Amino acid sequence: MKEFDRKIILEDGSEYLGYGFGSNCSRVLEIVFNTSMVGYQEIISDPSYTDQMVVMTYPLIGNYGITDDDFESKNLSIGALVVRDYNDMPSNFRCTKALGELLEENGIPGITGVDTRKLNRSIRDIGSRRALITDISTSLEEGLRIIAETPIPTDAVSRVSCKKRWYSRTANPQFNVVALDCGIKLNIIRSLNRLGCNVTIVPYNTTAEEIAFMKPDGVFLSNGPGDPQDVGCAIELVRNLRGKYPIFGICLGHQIISLAYGAKTYKLKFGHRGGNHPVLNLKTGKIEITSQNHSYAVDPESVKGTSLEVTHINLLDKTVEGVSCNADKVFSVQYHPESAPGPQDSGYLFNRFIKIMKEAKDNA
Repeated sequence: MKEFDRKIILEDGSEYLGYGFGSNCSRVLEIVFNTSMVGYQEIISDPSYTDQMVVMTYPLIGNYGITDDDFESKNLSIGALVVRDYNDMPSNFRCTKALGELLEENGIPGITGVDTRKLNRSIRDIGSRRALITDISTSLEEGLRIIAETPIPTDAVSRVSCKKRWYSRTANPQFNVVALDCGIKLNIIRSLNRLGCNVTIVPYNTTAEEIAFMKPDGVFLSNGPGDPQDVGCAIELVRNLRGKYPIFGICLGHQIISLAYGAKTYKLKFGHRGGNHPVLNLKTGKIEITSQNHSYAVDPESVKGTSLEVTHINLLDKTVEGVSCNADKVFSVQYHPESAPGPQDSGYLFNRFIKIMKEAKDNA
């Protein structure tokens, strides 16, 4: 049997051994799990996984390789990938390269052969922790020292946001949307384009004056990595824009909107990541199966003292999944209605954004 050549050291002193693929670099990251059965390419290219080591609960990863059309971001920023059984010989007529090749090209370490069932149960029971992916020769003592001495980053959004504005046009546009890029997924932009929106994507620190100069019909706040309280400029932006333009937020954008209205956020024990979270729409009574990816949630008690109302709740842990302020034409959801691949139950939210923008234009 081939000897293990890589391992994971967690800050609680536990170790998990395996075989390396992708890059051979060592990194200290937050370890989290994802319950999706497909979509590993979309996961590794989702900027929301910046600085995170993602453990896949589904055991077989790499089977269909990598395809050129399925990226969620042009630049990969995931920290590391942990799988039970990596397939280096994919079978897919659309495949252009193997998963391991892509990870190696982008300096992202992977590890296979790990007891992911045990590791995921540990994350579920104890919570997300810091972990080091490293060479098998690294001692436990040395690994724990490296973890303790590595600072926790707070600049994730600034690293994944675009540096200058760019455009995504569509045929016969009806609306102009400015999208604040905190780590935006490309399928969000594609979803807006399909509904007749020209989209201008701008950096996360764009000012209210700059957005007003663009004369948008609506403003979109994207998903992204890290603690929402680290993005103070985006929170202040919402305070300056609310009531002036229709605003729609997803994931981190949802948390930013909530903070801007005076609500509070907190870190979840192990977060929500995967395409199987049931969410109750309090307006319709319908249950939506949703795709999610976040570590933080909005405190429901803190919403009560604001002008926001809770519109959706998670049926697994009762966390806030959506808020709105009809007077200001603002709404947001914690989950991803555009998720690809993923459930399509929540696609109506983009239509709601279109409706609000149309009404605002008609009443202007």
